[in-house]
Amino acid sequence: MCGISGIFDLQGQRDIDVLLLARMNHSLRHRGPDEGGLHREPGLGLAHRRLSVIDLASGQQPLFNADRNIAIVFNGEIYNYRNLMAELRQFGHHFRTSSDTEVIVHAWEQWGEQCVQRLRGMFAFALWDRRRHLLFLARDRLGVKPLYYGEAQDGTVLFGSELKALLAHPAMPRALDPLAVEEYFAYGYVPEPRSIFQHARKLPPGHTLSIRAGQPLPAPQSYWDIPFAPNPASSEAQAADELLARLREAVRIRMVAEVPLGAFLSGGVDSSAVVALMAGVSSTPVNTCSISFGDPAYNEAHYADLVARRYGTAHHARQVEQDDFELIDLLANLYDEPFADSSAMPTYRVCQLARQRVTVALSGDGGDESLAGYRRYRLHTREEKVRKAMDPLLPAGLRQSLFGTLGRLYPKADWAPRFLRAKTTFEGLARDTTDAYFHGVSLLGDAMRARLFSPELRRSLQGYRAVEVLRRHALASPAQDPLSQVQYLDLKTYLPGDILTKVDRASMAHALEVRSPLLDHELVAWMSGLPPQFKLRRGEGKYLLKKALRPLLPDTLLYRQKMGFSIPLADWLRGPLRQRLQQRLLGPTLAQCGLFDMDYVRLLLDQHASGRRDYSAPLWSLLMFEAFLRQVAKGSDPSGEYGPMGRIPLPQGLTPTSVPG
Repeated sequence: MCGISGIFDLQGQRDIDVLLLARMNHSLRHRGPDEGGLHREPGLGLAHRRLSVIDLASGQQPLFNADRNIAIVFNGEIYNYRNLMAELRQFGHHFRTSSDTEVIVHAWEQWGEQCVQRLRGMFAFALWDRRRHLLFLARDRLGVKPLYYGEAQDGTVLFGSELKALLAHPAMPRALDPLAVEEYFAYGYVPEPRSIFQHARKLPPGHTLSIRAGQPLPAPQSYWDIPFAPNPASSEAQAADELLARLREAVRIRMVAEVPLGAFLSGGVDSSAVVALMAGVSSTPVNTCSISFGDPAYNEAHYADLVARRYGTAHHARQVEQDDFELIDLLANLYDEPFADSSAMPTYRVCQLARQRVTVALSGDGGDESLAGYRRYRLHTREEKVRKAMDPLLPAGLRQSLFGTLGRLYPKADWAPRFLRAKTTFEGLARDTTDAYFHGVSLLGDAMRARLFSPELRRSLQGYRAVEVLRRHALASPAQDPLSQVQYLDLKTYLPGDILTKVDRASMAHALEVRSPLLDHELVAWMSGLPPQFKLRRGEGKYLLKKALRPLLPDTLLYRQKMGFSIPLADWLRGPLRQRLQQRLLGPTLAQCGLFDMDYVRLLLDQHASGRRDYSAPLWSLLMFEAFLRQVAKGSDPSGEYGPMGRIPLPQGLTPTSVPG
């Protein structure tokens, strides 16, 4: 696993500043502490940081073909590289190394831009073809590995595994994107393809970008999508057997490494399944790691211990204490843009724990999205049935008026049992399918964002709403039934924007490679074609997976209530974090940035502290945004070595004094 970055001259063949290229590369040293490599030629600079996992002796990058007309920097793992190597040898290709990186170079020679169709794995790479004067960027199908790019003010294109690589270049514009601010406070992250900065973008999952000198920067091109095409008819038992066989293969091919390997074990269904299957193919005890919490409502340690004992793993656990708040500022630097998933804190700690013993860890990420594990899927499909049933009786306009009024009048009762919390249900029934799902997943609803944002920020948005992210994907969705439609939305937004971003940054901060068998694209494509009732039945998510796993895991684990990998945030913000929260949110950074109504911020703080309302989600979002402004947007060099890079402007039209450093 590695970090990549580079500079490409759109205007010609100017010399690339080696110090700037080295600076970009150094900003990613945490992703690849083993080795670093640079390549320069007129108009092009490629940089690479290496974490050695496969072909330790000869896998250095940038890597070239035999005549040095093709060069690549690559981050990821290609799990079918040995099969591709054998196939390419039949076409006459000769290999100098045994690395998966060289396989991509020969695949490019053989198949050109279609080579990505042959790759099975997680990857982000930049390939330079000198004969065609083409820089080719590619990202894996589901977005496991990140890739940012942007056009600098000096006419160059910059790219990198993380935003900090782009920001290490002084010509990279640093204006914030108002639309990204709106999206962040709706989702808790900035969804692809936007970034928090106006001139930086994320290459979307399953896309490539072909850049040529003398031509404008083109739009990315899609090469894959989740098909949601029905599988050939099979019985439930046959489907369960095939699911387990496919998952076992996905686990097996991810256990190839020349370094110590282990797994995360949270005690949930997905990570437990991965560990059980690893134990079945490993000749030695599997290394497993888990994080626990002092609060029993959030503690899954008992279930992790149960699996560890059953499969005789070498298990290591650590408890996250309630004063583990030093991570707040660290996470702001780690993620480069505001990121409000509070489970980033325990994720960072479990990666830290794992890296003490292994270099590669398998995870259970992806099961909830593909097999309907989230509670919100159950709620959404129920609401959708009600909406469909009402359509003949209540036209959409009348339904919106009736339930919209009920939603406004019904009090919000965070303290009440779930069956009494009808406000969200009424508000959901007043909306169309996509808007209702957006309302259900939003950290801050439309009304709350409108109150939180300053008049200047609202004007700069010009009516834009973050729901447009979901609407864009819904229009492209091949899914037909209500459950598959929202699964598709999550696979395009929440999975890459939140889950995979969280794990990538937390793991790479410790030079740990994380592999996710449930995100094998062939497995995901097959699971997408399962009938909805195989995923969600009578309120039970992951129905088929749990049925398939019953010989391997106890029912007490498979059928217990889902807990999730979260922290007791509401209590922390009323207790040990209360003073720090008030100091940060009422301090000069938010007050002077011009983005927020500070009277409303005070109201949120007061009502949460009193216990009258649970505003932990918006308050944590504000806390992480404040940390972003203070730690990242102030313009300090992420590596701490090169000094100031200049301050970051705020959205056009806003007139605050400055963002304090």
